[in-house]
Amino acid sequence: MTPADIDQRLAFLKEAERLKDVVRNSYTSKGRRESTAEHTWRLCLTAMVFQDALGDLDFLKLLKICVLHDLGEAINGDIPANAQGSVPDKGRRERVDLLQLMEALPAALREEFVGLWDEYENASSPEGRAVKALDKIETILQHNQGRNAPDFDYGFNLSYGRKYTDSRDLFRQIREAIDRETRGRMTPGS
Repeated sequence: MTPADIDQRLAFLKEAERLKDVVRNSYTSKGRRESTAEHTWRLCLTAMVFQDALGDLDFLKLLKICVLHDLGEAINGDIPANAQGSVPDKGRRERVDLLQLMEALPAALREEFVGLWDEYENASSPEGRAVKALDKIETILQHNQGRNAPDFDYGFNLSYGRKYTDSRDLFRQIREAIDRETRGRMTPGS
C-alpha cells in the first residue's frame, strides 16, 4: 500500500468521525442523548451476542452491514424512528450522503461499502434483513432503557419494525422479551 493509499483511507476515517457528533432522539440510561456512533456500536454488540443463533448467515458480512448501516447520517444527521415515515426520500438522501462521505476511498472499497449499505437499505439479502431486525431491536431496547421524557410514546415501540423483527423465530423471541419490557414502561392509558 502506498502512502497515498493510506492518506485516502485516513481521509475517509476522518470524515466518518463526524458520526460521533450526530445525536439521535434516544436517551441513555443516565439521560444523555445517544449518538449514532453509540447506536451502531451496540448494534454490532447485539449481533455478536446473538451470533450463535444466526447460524446460516455470513456473520462477517452481517457485521460489516451493521457498521455501515447509518454511516450516511454523518452528513445530514438522524431522522428519529417515529418520524421516518414522513420523510419519503430518507434512503436516497442517506445514500447520497454516504457516497459523499466515501469519496476519498478507492473505488473498489467504495463499491463494496455502498453495495453492503444497499443490501441493508433494500433488505435485499438475508444479512441485510437481519441487520434491519437487529437495528429495530437495538432502538427499542434503547427506548426502554433510556431516561425519556414523561410523555415518551412507548406504544410506538410495540409496532416499530415488526416487518423485520417478525422475519425469524430468534427475532420474534427477542421482540417478545423487549415488548414485555415496553409494556412495563407504559403508563396506564398510553
